[in-house]
Amino acid sequence: MLDWDLFLTPYHQAIDELKIKLRGYREQYEMTSQHSPIEFVTGRVKPVPSILDKSRRKDIPFNQLHTMQDIAGLRVMCQFVDDIRTVIELLRSREDLQIVEERDYIADKKDSGYRSYHLVVSYPVQTIVGEQNILVEIQIRTLAMNFWATIEHSLNYKYEGQIPIEIKNRLQRAAEAAFRLDEEMSKIREEIQEAQKHFYLKKTDDKSRKK
Repeated sequence: MLDWDLFLTPYHQAIDELKIKLRGYREQYEMTSQHSPIEFVTGRVKPVPSILDKSRRKDIPFNQLHTMQDIAGLRVMCQFVDDIRTVIELLRSREDLQIVEERDYIADKKDSGYRSYHLVVSYPVQTIVGEQNILVEIQIRTLAMNFWATIEHSLNYKYEGQIPIEIKNRLQRAAEAAFRLDEEMSKIREEIQEAQKHFYLKKTDDKSRKK
C-alpha cells in the first residue's frame, strides 16, 4: 500500500521551492525598475484521485508513478507573448534544474485552440534519505491564454471530455480572439509598460511620504 503523504511530500517541496525562486525574479525586476516578464506564479500537486485515474488510463504501475510528468505543476503567467520567451530563457539558464522536455503549443496550438508553452524539468529536492529528482511540468502563458484555458478546463469537467460541437466551435473562436488580444497588447507594449512604471513609482513615492 502506497503511503501517499510520504510519496507526495517531495513534490510539495519542489513546488514550494520553485515558486519562491520564480517569484524572486519578479522582485528583482521590480527593484531595478524593469518590466517583469513574470506577472505571477501558481503551483499545485495533483490530487491522489487524479493520479490514480491517470495511472489507470495510461496503464502506469505504482512503482512507475515517479515517471508521471505532471504530478507537480507550476503555471507562470505573463503580460505579453514576448515575455514567455524571456521566462523560457531564464529557466534554461538555471543550474538547479534540468529541462527534460519542451512542448510549444503557441507556435503549434492544439486543435481545441489551447495555447501555452510547456516545460518538463527535473528538479532535485533534499530529503532525509538523500537527494530526489522530481519531475515538474511548468506551463508558461499569457493572462489571456490562461483565462481561456481555465474556461475550457471547466467545460471539459462539466461534459466529461465530450464538449458539444457548438460549444467547441465557440471555444475555438474565443481562443483566436484571446490571441488577437495578446497581439494587440504587444503592439502597444511600450506604452503599457511606461504607464505601469509611472504607477509603480507613484505608489512607491506615496508610501515613502506616509512614513
